[in-house]
Amino acid sequence: MKKIKKEDINQEVFDLYDDYAHNKIQRRDFMKKLSLYAVGGLTMQSLLSFMMPNYVDSILVPQDDPRLDSTYITYNSPRGGGGIKALLSKPKSNTEKLPGIIVVHENRGLNPYIEDVGRRAAAEGFISIAPDALTPLGGYPGNDDEGREMQKQRDKNEMLEDFIAAFNYLKNHEQCNGKIGVVGFCFGGWISNMMAVRIPDLGAAVPYYGSQPSAEETAEINAPLMMHYAELDKRVNAGWPAYEAALKDNNKQYEAFVYPEVNHGFHNNTTPRYDEAAATLSWNRTLLFFKENLV
Repeated sequence: MKKIKKEDINQEVFDLYDDYAHNKIQRRDFMKKLSLYAVGGLTMQSLLSFMMPNYVDSILVPQDDPRLDSTYITYNSPRGGGGIKALLSKPKSNTEKLPGIIVVHENRGLNPYIEDVGRRAAAEGFISIAPDALTPLGGYPGNDDEGREMQKQRDKNEMLEDFIAAFNYLKNHEQCNGKIGVVGFCFGGWISNMMAVRIPDLGAAVPYYGSQPSAEETAEINAPLMMHYAELDKRVNAGWPAYEAALKDNNKQYEAFVYPEVNHGFHNNTTPRYDEAAATLSWNRTLLFFKENLV
């Protein structure tokens, strides 16, 4: 059987996966609807395998990268889930205080992709922390399907407190210069927006395809923002016009980019929604934005 390529897949399959990944439909319904596209040489198993994340072959900065010190720590989140596990990464043998970056996972816990993003940030000269909001339930379970089910059991505002606590932990870290930004993906994009609302001295926020705060909440933002959206992501993009209007009405500092012909999740290089050009461009923009605002 020939190898499936992204171009072989109908856009409706990506939309269907998005609904499944964001708890709009149950797995049974996802499988039933996916079967309708198992035609023309595509089997259900090959389609399902193609759509699921491939962590084994997709890590860019491994855990044992010799440039980095990357270890798991536990910090206290008194208004959230208590003791929260996180991956703390920083350049090895560093003697200077570094700007900090909080990396916020999607709606499935601290999976290998998000850990990798944390290490990517550290490789660029930041001290990064990537918390696992599933810690109170035992932590990321090793696969995204179970992770999504677990994350649904937690209150999103309580999880927001966990990431605010990560900001406080990093701000007081002896190797951090006190200037901290946040980048988050999907659920993490919403967290990034809300951290900008809740934390007056947040240095910068970069939400990737994240849900937006209300107009009243937007008025509370102090941090400069950089938003990344996918053109084909109709679900999240529906909230952007009102958000942009509120940002303009309140004279907030922001940049927003809509990447053409890409799907929600385009930065995640472990799934076929990944778009290398958009992911690379957006990440380079993000790093430059952090360096301009945090260094």
